[in-house]
Amino acid sequence: MSGMHRNRINRSKPKRYPDSPRLKGMSFQRMVQLVSAVLVNGYLVGFQKGKIYTGGTKAVCVPVLNCYSCPGALGACPIGALQTAVGGIRGHFPFYVMGSLMLFGIILGRVACGFLCPFGLVQDLLYKIPVPKPEAGPKLKKADRTARYLKYVILAAAVILLPAFAVTKSGVRPPYFCKYICPAGTLGGGLTLMAGNPALRELAGPLFLWKILVLIAVLAAAIFISRPFCRYLCPLGAFYGLFNRFSFFQMSLNKDRCVGCKKCEHVCPMAVEVTENINSPECIRCGLCKKVCPVHAIQSPLPAKDVKRQCETSK
Repeated sequence: MSGMHRNRINRSKPKRYPDSPRLKGMSFQRMVQLVSAVLVNGYLVGFQKGKIYTGGTKAVCVPVLNCYSCPGALGACPIGALQTAVGGIRGHFPFYVMGSLMLFGIILGRVACGFLCPFGLVQDLLYKIPVPKPEAGPKLKKADRTARYLKYVILAAAVILLPAFAVTKSGVRPPYFCKYICPAGTLGGGLTLMAGNPALRELAGPLFLWKILVLIAVLAAAIFISRPFCRYLCPLGAFYGLFNRFSFFQMSLNKDRCVGCKKCEHVCPMAVEVTENINSPECIRCGLCKKVCPVHAIQSPLPAKDVKRQCETSK
């Protein structure tokens, strides 16, 4: 009777066949993103007083976009530091900043984008808002692929060439990307600094309004498109993408085991063609492709326990 009772109970439980991972609690990626955001913006007094931290660690580059003007920032944004060094009066080659960027690129590649970037976390959360997402037809896919080259143009022009060669009366070139484009700086630096400092709010003018409009456009796009800033505008992601093929963090696809279901490509937040180029410069190493693979054909250094916990298969 006890055996029959158990069978009856087991039959009463409906089976689920999920198309995507079912999360039990917070994912490993999300935990790392939150910890990273707290660590790089740990100067809580700055948020309260509306003042920038000026301690010794502010000379150290962090591996992600994190505005120097953010009241909580404990380190320097590498893109901002690169523009400042290149655009200075002396015009010295920025050995320290470039060395830091290359070290981050070799060790991490775009892992920094997928796990460490606070603005990446903001975009991930916005994309979770339950609204209809546009279907990627052939024309949209072509436009998406073309638009991704824009971040390389921004890296070359706004981050390097203009700060290095633009002519100004003072001889000091402004950080063009930070000044005119960076929505991460507007959110983490401009808005938070003004929120705690009434005097700065009175100084806000047309340029700040422009930056607010750029921020609103990016945040609105992030509701419908996964990580639009990372795809199209981020010069740091463009730089790290150059190292994806030979960074220490590598992913691999066992093509003999792969069944061609394309589930990995359907869940990829960067729309990478995983079965064709798993180490694409666009891959942010989030690990979602590995989590949904029904035959475990994808290998990466991500913790196996997290994959097991987040990817439920029917039994």
